[in-house]
Amino acid sequence: MSETTAEERLQHALELSFRYLGPRARTELEMRRHLEAKGVEPEAAEAALTSLLDQGYLDDARFAREFTEDKRLLEEWGADRIERRLLSLGIAPALVREVVGERGRGGESEAAQALLARRFPVLEDDPRELRRAIGVLVRKGYDSELAWDLVRAHARGGGFD
Repeated sequence: MSETTAEERLQHALELSFRYLGPRARTELEMRRHLEAKGVEPEAAEAALTSLLDQGYLDDARFAREFTEDKRLLEEWGADRIERRLLSLGIAPALVREVVGERGRGGESEAAQALLARRFPVLEDDPRELRRAIGVLVRKGYDSELAWDLVRAHARGGGFD
């Protein structure tokens, strides 16, 4: 069996990388873990990562912004849930705080209100129903204090203040 050259190992790492990038964008950490799991030698993996970063195929800042926008719009996630997920994907904490904080408390409140009004058009002042509504917001990643405030306001029927 013949030894593979460094260039061949790099090419193999890049092929694996592009296949992994096919379905969706990835973070640098995701790609690093993928190459490691596929048994790519560390030197070839680092060279592939450098190449992907230089060419713009891996960009954690862009990934974080797109991920945040998608999760907020399509799945109605709150800031806490988005933050946890981005951190688990290897996005730097400072970048996560920047991206997640772009909407601000007011925007977060508006999104939570819209979700609450859609899921609970009429909310009775029943403790079980109130806990259910709060649970929906908290599971989506909204702050529990914000959830309590909004649910109480909605249950009073006076709208959100």
